[in-house]
Parts: sequence; structure tokens; C-alpha cells
Amino acid sequence: MRRRQLVQLAAASIAAPSLGAFAQTFPAKPIKLIIAFPAGGPTDITMRSLADNASKALGQTVVVENKPGAGGTLPAQQLQTSPADGYTLAQIPLGVFRLPYTTRIAWDPVKDIAYVINVTGYAFGIVAPVDGPLKNWNDFVAYAKANPGKLSYGSTGTLTSPHLTTELIAQQLGMKLNHIPYKGSAELTQAIVGGHLMAAADSTGFAPLVESGKLRVLCTWGEKRLPKFADAPTLKELGIDIVQNSPFGIGAPRGTPPDVVKKLHDAFKKAMEEPSYVQALARYDMLPIYMDSARYAKFAQDTFQSEKALIEKLGLVKAQ
Repeated sequence: MRRRQLVQLAAASIAAPSLGAFAQTFPAKPIKLIIAFPAGGPTDITMRSLADNASKALGQTVVVENKPGAGGTLPAQQLQTSPADGYTLAQIPLGVFRLPYTTRIAWDPVKDIAYVINVTGYAFGIVAPVDGPLKNWNDFVAYAKANPGKLSYGSTGTLTSPHLTTELIAQQLGMKLNHIPYKGSAELTQAIVGGHLMAAADSTGFAPLVESGKLRVLCTWGEKRLPKFADAPTLKELGIDIVQNSPFGIGAPRGTPPDVVKKLHDAFKKAMEEPSYVQALARYDMLPIYMDSARYAKFAQDTFQSEKALIEKLGLVKAQ
């Protein structure tokens, strides 16, 4: 037994300097950042700005790879088979914390991701075509109640925050809606402009179409009204006690060396503070939402529990 302990101690003493040396030379090659939504949408545009700024801080290119689908959870799943060396990172949308309650998976969103930094969240709302029958939120509610299951609305995917929040609103108001999922904001925008939907629940990537007079905002989901859409009431103003901004950040594979996580955190924090990133967020009424690695890990743990309650309330828990 003593010999085994000595061997283990010797192995540990050899490994420790090598990990330290690895962290000192990191990064020595480009880093991949996997985004959960398609190119061209608010998430892609803002995260590319962040990646460009982080590249300067790290001295290596941060390459963005889009991997949409599955409610925004594919990047987090890819972390589970990636080396824990800091060279593969992923956006972690809120949908990741719902995954174990709706799908059979062999990993834990809290324990099996190294949480690096939270960077922002979304400004959400529900929009409708200007030439459609829904002129305001009261029209939306009245139509939905008079025509159960016939009001078609789109979202950026099943079990995403736009989908679940809209269903929670519908549940509270006694409405039955017809949900149609898409792979991201760009695809959803094409559908509603093309006349395939009566409404859409999304982040404010719809802003240009509102400003050009093609869509109107029926409500927004923040604590306060959005300056860009000052005429649109918040859910709270409409008597619905819901605020949704769906914070998201960046994760790495479990077991990524702490020194590497710290280097990544520091680089992305610096990237968040660059004017170009703040301006990119403002384009979509998004704000910086900073959490360091420890706070972000705690947020993940707490959100994992609160999302379970939401999934159960909506009756969407699947038998495992």
C-alpha cells in the first residue's frame, strides 16, 4: 500500500509541472467557439464581435463555428467529447439546463461543463405582421381564446426560452397556441415576413423589420420597456408576472485546467469591455451581463433547479 501511495505521489508531482507549463504556453493555436444558432442572427453577430476582441487579448484567433438545432444545446453536447485543453469552447444557452428533463442524456449540465464566463442575455418580445389581424396584445389574446390552437407563432426552437416563455404566458392566460419551431432568428424572420406565421417570439433581431414597417411589437419581456420600442408594453405591465432575459455565456469541457479557464475568462472579460462589443449588443437591445467563473457555475446550478420547475409546470417532462 505504501509503495502504491509513493508511486501516486510521484506521478502527481510529475503531472503538476506539466499542467503548469501547458497553462503558461496556452494558447498556442486557434481556439474554436461553437455558437448555438445560425449565422446572421443576433447571437452570431454579437458573439463574432466578442470572439474578434478575445482573439486580440489571447494572441490567437478565436474561430466561430455555428451549430444550430436541438434547442441550442448542440455546442454543449460537443464539449462532452472534446479534449479538456481550452481549445474548444461553447455558448451555453439556457436551454442546456432543461435538457436532462426532456431528453435522455449521459452527462450533467452542471458538473460536466467548466463555466468560463457569462457575457450577456437577450431582449425578447412577440411580434406580428403589420398587415395581419393582430394589432396589439389584446388582439393576440382575443384571437387565441376565440380560436384555440389556431394562432400560429414561431420561435427559435422547441424548448428554447422564446418557446417556453410563450407557452407559460399562454398557460397563465388560458390560451392554446400553435407553436412552429425554427432553427434560429434568420429562418424565423423569413417565415413571418413570408406570411407563414401570425406571430413570432424571438430576441430583438426583428428590430430592422419593425423599423421598416413590416412587423409590429406586441409586447416585450424585460423588467422595463425597451427604448427602441417604447410603445410596446412589458409582460408585467400587461399583468403577467414574467421577466425573461435568458443569460448565456461560454463553457469549456469538464476538467479544463483552472489556469486555462482563468486565461480564457480574463480574455473574454476584456473583450466584453471593448466598445465594438457593447455597440454590437446595443444593436439588438442586449446588455452585458457579466458573471465570473465561480458566479457563473453557481448560476448554472441554480438555473438547473428553476428550469426543472418550469418544465414540470408546463407538463413537458418526458419519462426517462
